[in-house]
Amino acid sequence: MTKLDQIRAAESRLLLTTYERNPILFVKGKGVHLFDEQGERYLDLLSGIGVNALGYGHPAIEETIAIQSRALIHISNLYYHEGQAELALRLTERTGLDRAFFANTGTEAWEGALKLARAYAGLKRSEGVQIGTKFLALEQSFHGRTFGSMSTTYKAKYRDPFGPVVPGVEFVRFNDVNDLRAKFSHEVCAILVEAIQGEGGIRPLTQEFFAEARALASSTGALLIVDEIQAGMGRTGKWCAYQHYSIPGAPTGRSERSPRALDASVGWIQPDITTLAKPLAGGIPLGAVLCTEEVARVMHAGMHGTTFGGGPLACAVAIAVIDAIEKDGLLAHATEVGDYFQQQLRTLAGRHEAIVDVRGKGLMLAAELDSAELAKLVVAEMLKRRILINCTSDTVLRFLPPFILEREHVDTAIAALDVILTEQAGHPAQAAAAPSTGGHERG
Repeated sequence: MTKLDQIRAAESRLLLTTYERNPILFVKGKGVHLFDEQGERYLDLLSGIGVNALGYGHPAIEETIAIQSRALIHISNLYYHEGQAELALRLTERTGLDRAFFANTGTEAWEGALKLARAYAGLKRSEGVQIGTKFLALEQSFHGRTFGSMSTTYKAKYRDPFGPVVPGVEFVRFNDVNDLRAKFSHEVCAILVEAIQGEGGIRPLTQEFFAEARALASSTGALLIVDEIQAGMGRTGKWCAYQHYSIPGAPTGRSERSPRALDASVGWIQPDITTLAKPLAGGIPLGAVLCTEEVARVMHAGMHGTTFGGGPLACAVAIAVIDAIEKDGLLAHATEVGDYFQQQLRTLAGRHEAIVDVRGKGLMLAAELDSAELAKLVVAEMLKRRILINCTSDTVLRFLPPFILEREHVDTAIAALDVILTEQAGHPAQAAAAPSTGGHERG
């Protein structure tokens, strides 16, 4: 019995069956590659579902963990440590927001954002503003698996087994401005969006829809909350994907390190709250809620908290990740290599009718196929060729590689996809004998 067999047998006895794992035991990683127990090398185009922004074995992360672990790993948030204010400064400077709260995961960050919105609406009502408690979320959204996050997530498969969900959520048709206007009212306390939907199929909001969401929220005192847990921290070539959405008439060419300011100063459509996680600390669990000074005035000691969130180790690594992204020019690199990747996928689509759409931004990309069976088969065939991708929304091949990806890695993936799709042309795809390829996100 191999070590993998032993682990699989133990897990089958001891763990809740929440995952359908691929039968591979990874033991180490370096750069954009993972290595299994036999020493076979795999090109990782998924990076732990968007987590390992700097790849594996990055010296900045390894050195920071070594140094910080010898000094201080955890203390209670009842006391100070050196990392939180320093990390908050870096994040507020790069997002245009003012204050931060640190959690452990993306779903916890989203819960914090929802709580802020409800509490802020209560404050506004006490000040005489007509505003309710309703959330408007989007169809195909994914915000996490805790009760509030799950309740604002669209797909029934995530919500129905655990019903009744948290009330007060209505879903708007994706990128449908008229539906957004029809469903918005003074009863809405917040509009909830992903600038680019991740689990929903790598689908960007249109400029018109995002601008209208901002305008409607501002018209009543409701909040615009943007989930950047998958798209943020540089994956799209900017620190946050919402920074791709310009205000009509605003100057262009603003620095990504803009001072904290309102929309007119930063040059992009600014949310009231955003959430970050996944790549934030390079694989160490960490999430963040960022908000404006106006929203922050609702919060006081005892209203919210966390045991582990924002600990010394996680904050130190997150600071190192941000500094490495800037030092190594990875925002520009994600744009350049991402544009090349998207161009190659579009060229591939021109040769294969099975690819019905290519979309995304930077290193957050998708190729949508014409059948779920084919998508599942392609993921399995890529795995046989030791290339890791996954499938979301049944038909969408999702690519979330480390930011250090190079063109040669793109060429390897494109060549493999070309061979697989050529082999399948004219042959009805059979469901691959492989585990489910959907993402397992935000614990």
